[in-house]
Amino acid sequence: MSTAFPLDPRLAADTHAIGELPLSRLLLMDDARFPWLILVPRIAGARELFDLDPSDRATLLDELSAVGRALETLLRPDKLNIAALGNVVPQLHVHLIARYAHDDAWPQPVWGHGVRSPYEATARERRLAELRDALATAFA
Repeated sequence: MSTAFPLDPRLAADTHAIGELPLSRLLLMDDARFPWLILVPRIAGARELFDLDPSDRATLLDELSAVGRALETLLRPDKLNIAALGNVVPQLHVHLIARYAHDDAWPQPVWGHGVRSPYEATARERRLAELRDALATAFA
């Protein structure tokens, strides 16, 4: 596993780095309408979950669980959506989206719903800091 791996250009353009987990790079989707995180395993060429060896798959599941619990504790969503799609970005990545009955897309999926609303700089930095703080204990 390499920490210098190529991140898909679309992911790089649409997200902000939160940090590095044991296996994955953790990103914040730049859409203030939805608290939306993305884990990207640092495995060059991985497109599907089965491209990961069993140990890496287990690590990814552990990361998803820890990040999901941190989101639940921090944001108290009505539902946490977890999905691995690849129709637009084939690089293996997993979305964790905190959903609320009052959000713009509820109960539909967030993909393709409305127009993305990028974070204002101060709000983005505040969100990144609170996420890093919440995750610090999960990966201590």
